[in-house]
Amino acid sequence: MTLQLAWPWLLAALPLPLLAWWLPAATAVPPAALRFPFPGVLQAAHQGPAARRSRLLPALAALAWLMLVLAAARPQQVGETVHVPVTGRSLMLAVDLSGSMQTPDMQLGGRDVSRLEAVKSVAGDFIERRAGDRIGLILFGDQAYVQAPLTLDRATVHTLLDEAQIGLAGQQTAIGDAIGLAIKRLRSAPAGNRVLVLLTDGASNAGSVDPLKAADLAAQEGVRIYTIGVGSDEVVLRGPFGLTQTVQGDLDEDVLKTIASKTGGQYFRAADIASLKKIYADLDRIEPMSKDAQSWRPIDELYMWPLGAALLLSVLIALRLAGPGIVGIGAAQTTLRGTGQRRA
Repeated sequence: MTLQLAWPWLLAALPLPLLAWWLPAATAVPPAALRFPFPGVLQAAHQGPAARRSRLLPALAALAWLMLVLAAARPQQVGETVHVPVTGRSLMLAVDLSGSMQTPDMQLGGRDVSRLEAVKSVAGDFIERRAGDRIGLILFGDQAYVQAPLTLDRATVHTLLDEAQIGLAGQQTAIGDAIGLAIKRLRSAPAGNRVLVLLTDGASNAGSVDPLKAADLAAQEGVRIYTIGVGSDEVVLRGPFGLTQTVQGDLDEDVLKTIASKTGGQYFRAADIASLKKIYADLDRIEPMSKDAQSWRPIDELYMWPLGAALLLSVLIALRLAGPGIVGIGAAQTTLRGTGQRRA
């Protein structure tokens, strides 16, 4: 923390009262006078306090002027340097919330978790690492909707992802709608920095937009799509009485590979937590974060403190100037009463 003056040249105004003191008065104005029948009484009443005030008032006036000029020079408190990364990519993260995402075929910390829980854990870390990128979140099922627009507030996007629940957008999978919505949101971003990471565990079976046509439109708009297929090829379902059943996954890898290929992205397969972590590490390498940074120092204005002190000193000076007349008149009245009583 350091202190500085924004306009230090205004300190040149400090000697102005001295110049006004040295310059001769243009016209002589006779002082105001009040005729009083007993001038000696008033003079005696003023002699003590007036001598003390004559020394105090110039000091208060000088200090008030100093505070006023200091406030005009704008004192500031400058904080430590803050480095802010230059905004890099505009990255939309599209997450599937269809019913199949609750399949517990992932291992996290030695326990079985659903595919969505695994995605939340790994994608949350990925979001936190993307300093300098604007990140948005799209959730899709029967339809797609924007949960978080493009923003630099990564913590909020992370929180909104953690709050996502299975079936929130329906039980089916509208991949084409998710891509179309991402294109619409990324259209205003700088060309060359538009990225969509689409994560799903099933085939597109809902929505009004064909996924491959949406991919063609994304290629025209310069949006690179990285598709991630989640889940194992075969899912073991446990039924009552300990019975198990093996079900073939419905992931349409061919469509996801084609989407990525058309847009200049890549397709990844995440069968477990380890492979999912590796995918996001690869994305950090393929789409690196911005290394450039802008620096700035926070500035707090402090002019109100000397300005307030100057105002307070002005009030004290005004009270001091008014004090002698009030005290003197009171003393004179007391003296006159005493004189009148003695004469009586």
